[in-house]
Amino acid sequence: MDKSLMEAFARIAGLDKALAEYPEDVAAAFSQAGLHRGIMRAPEDPAAEPWPPMKAGDAP
Repeated sequence: MDKSLMEAFARIAGLDKALAEYPEDVAAAFSQAGLHRGIMRAPEDPAAEPWPPMKAGDAP
């Protein structure tokens, strides 16, 4: 990913401090997100969640 594009996305996401202190980690996270985006399929129903909602307590 282009460095300036990655920095812009990080700022939009509110990661200014992380970008300033840990730029390599932010770049690695964006790289991983890009890889996962390529293999994750969007649900057919836009209202559907890709996984069950997270709930506190015992698992069923």
